[in-house]
Amino acid sequence: MERRRSFPDVLAGGIFVLIGGAFVVGSLGYELGTPLRMGPGAFPALVGGAVIALGLAIVIKGLIAGEVVSFGPIPWRAVTVIVLAVLFFGFTVEGFGFVPTSAVTALLTTLASSRVRPLTAVAVAAGLTVAGTLIFVFGLQLRIPLWGPWLGL
Repeated sequence: MERRRSFPDVLAGGIFVLIGGAFVVGSLGYELGTPLRMGPGAFPALVGGAVIALGLAIVIKGLIAGEVVSFGPIPWRAVTVIVLAVLFFGFTVEGFGFVPTSAVTALLTTLASSRVRPLTAVAVAAGLTVAGTLIFVFGLQLRIPLWGPWLGL
């Protein structure tokens, strides 16, 4: 039986391990806290550890059960729209506030696919905005205004 190694899987897994390691190393500069009273470094450390574990799993899968994959054309529309949406969020969240910025970002990323219908995109954007607001603003109590000063509210 011949084993095939998948170089793209090994490379992608290695990148995940590096990114996760960077998160863990970066989190060590902050207080980790205790399990009941987590500090600001706990969440990045946990996320970094999870990314490292996933990266190692991808590397192992690439070494053991690799498969030859042919890549199709690059979806430039989706890549461009998603990058622009992330930049939009980063540059406008303090000015517009979390709710409108999240809604526009979610709508843009949903519309990155040409197969999504506009009504579905609006429904997904509304759901993600509500979920993000509940999780980040109310649950994690991030200090981000719901409505920003650019809207005059």
